[in-house]
Amino acid sequence: MNINIIAVGKIKEKFIKEACAEYAKRMSRFCKLNIVELADEPMSDRPSESEKQVILQKEGARILNAIKNTDVLISLCVEGRQMPSERFAGYLQEECVKGANTFTFVIGGSVGLLEEIKQKSKLRLSFSEMTFPHQLMRVVLLEQIYRAFKINANESYHK
Repeated sequence: MNINIIAVGKIKEKFIKEACAEYAKRMSRFCKLNIVELADEPMSDRPSESEKQVILQKEGARILNAIKNTDVLISLCVEGRQMPSERFAGYLQEECVKGANTFTFVIGGSVGLLEEIKQKSKLRLSFSEMTFPHQLMRVVLLEQIYRAFKINANESYHK
């Protein structure tokens, strides 16, 4: 199985890089992981709606260029569907049974995701109604994917 994570913005904090690396190492026995970091657009401290739309368009174009139409596309967005870890694991397993072998997860930038990307997604996924920094969200996503692999392999994992 192939897991792609397309994320807007680079991780700067050492502790977040280390956490991502740890989960990537753990996941290596279950999948091939590919993380694509795309540049985020500069933004003023208090962006107008028109500035936000310009940023969404520019970052969205970069994301769309990185997506393959054959992948199962999953967008992380606050209005997405929330599910417990077991249901998420079941979702991945069901898609594999249907023939999926590549999952592409998209984490947008500070102003979110372009609507076109959300519409192309097979699943819109939300981890919470709360807002998280996109760098931290990458760690949470990696942990949940790893947890799904452990659940689907009937292996124990700490609660």
